[in-house]
Amino acid sequence: MKLTGEMLIGGRAIFGTAARLRAFDPVRGVDLEPVFGAADVGLVNRACTLAESAFDAYRIVPLEARAAFLEQIAENILALDDVLIERAHLESALPKARLEGERGRTVGQLRFFASLVREGRWLSATLDSAMPERTPLPRPDLRLQKVPLGPVAVFGASNFPLAFSVAGGDTASALAAGCPVVVKAHPAHLGTSELVARAIQHAVQACGLPEGVFSLLIGASNETGAALVSHPAIRAVGFTGSRSGGLALADMAAKRWEPIPVYAEMSSINPFFVLPGALEHRLNALASGLADSVTLGVGQFCTNPGLIVMIDSAKARQFIDIVGEAMARKGGQTMLTSGIAGAYDRSVDKRAGTEGVRLAAAGSGPDGQAGALPALFVTSASDFLTKNELGEEIFGPTSLVVLCTNEAQLVEVAHHVEGQLTCTLQMEPDDYALAGRLMPILERKAGRILANGFPTGVEVSHAMVHGGPYPATSDPRSTSVGASAMERFLRPVCYQDLPAELLPASVQDDNPLALWRVRNGQLMKN
Repeated sequence: MKLTGEMLIGGRAIFGTAARLRAFDPVRGVDLEPVFGAADVGLVNRACTLAESAFDAYRIVPLEARAAFLEQIAENILALDDVLIERAHLESALPKARLEGERGRTVGQLRFFASLVREGRWLSATLDSAMPERTPLPRPDLRLQKVPLGPVAVFGASNFPLAFSVAGGDTASALAAGCPVVVKAHPAHLGTSELVARAIQHAVQACGLPEGVFSLLIGASNETGAALVSHPAIRAVGFTGSRSGGLALADMAAKRWEPIPVYAEMSSINPFFVLPGALEHRLNALASGLADSVTLGVGQFCTNPGLIVMIDSAKARQFIDIVGEAMARKGGQTMLTSGIAGAYDRSVDKRAGTEGVRLAAAGSGPDGQAGALPALFVTSASDFLTKNELGEEIFGPTSLVVLCTNEAQLVEVAHHVEGQLTCTLQMEPDDYALAGRLMPILERKAGRILANGFPTGVEVSHAMVHGGPYPATSDPRSTSVGASAMERFLRPVCYQDLPAELLPASVQDDNPLALWRVRNGQLMKN
């Protein structure tokens, strides 16, 4: 498939005239062809208006047809074959093997949501039968199902050009919920975005759906995103990126005449608690695994373990030495963009100059274009508790070890950290008492709590939560990965005493969709 530099506005391909952009190869430090045209406010309005006009028709598409649409997108993405992987590699510097795995996850997500659509539990179909004889007041006939919110704006992420981008989790879950989607492509992945967007557009056409079900916009500045979030047709926003970017979108959405939810995944340092028993029994394997986790993907995972908390001891200092030696052996790697690499270097330099912080290890060798060298820092719990900047995320292959004097101070550090995507407990049975003290704190702090694992890996499943309290996300009730991701784009509607002819299929008496439903408080399939 030849790249054209065009946006996809519904069923049309349009070359924008607001600005001219090129993607960038961070390895070679050169611009990539072709030139892409950016959207003006008029094209943003056209995409949103098409999405609004498609909404009512798309949301009542039979569940089987909606599921088949998601599966068709998956097939179309696979059909792009090496063309997609090669372009994503050029634009992101991510290894081809990593991108092949990410493509598999993207396709798997689409198929996963297709299975959820068919199953229909997300409709939450509920029936409370009328009780006309009840005294002192009769009960009316009440029935409930969840319906889609409306068109959703999705912002492509920098660190996952496939799985959190044009056809990523936000798009897949919104389409599964019955919401048309307007995506703003990440400027670092323009070619990748066009390829995937065309796969979606072709699926829309092949499945006979309204053209406004999907559009792709390209923006040269924040104005495009602002116009998208401010458009009255948009009913929710999905975003993965920086705290400043997520908060700016949330602020815009809150100031609308009709405020809308922004589901922003923003900032997390993912505390990694290494308890004494784990150090005693698994020191070497744990240190090696942690060094690999911190530097995996040049540290460009939102679940990167950026904070390591332990009680100071000879074993703890031995652990730091082994982790540091492993990280020092890792050379420079190219980051996603030169801007991200520059921000990483500045943050590492700032941390190295912070009083009370020691640079324990640093990678060696040339870092090349947009390169980053691993760095491991150590500080005391007393310094961590009094210097708020030490709790800030550094996006890249670095972590900060916090040494506590005793269990009480370790618990104090747990209380002190902000909201997180993940918290990890490395422990053995003799650590369970201390872990038990930490658990109520961590439940308040994180969306996912791990035992004896590493957080850099997010399974797409029914139970997964990829979310957490602020500033990890803008809404602690939501997840951007897993079956519950659909809930962000749904709302409940109750139908009281409606005639059978007007009831949605999900709550009709004869249950034509064969759903599991709650009838008069009992879960049943009738």
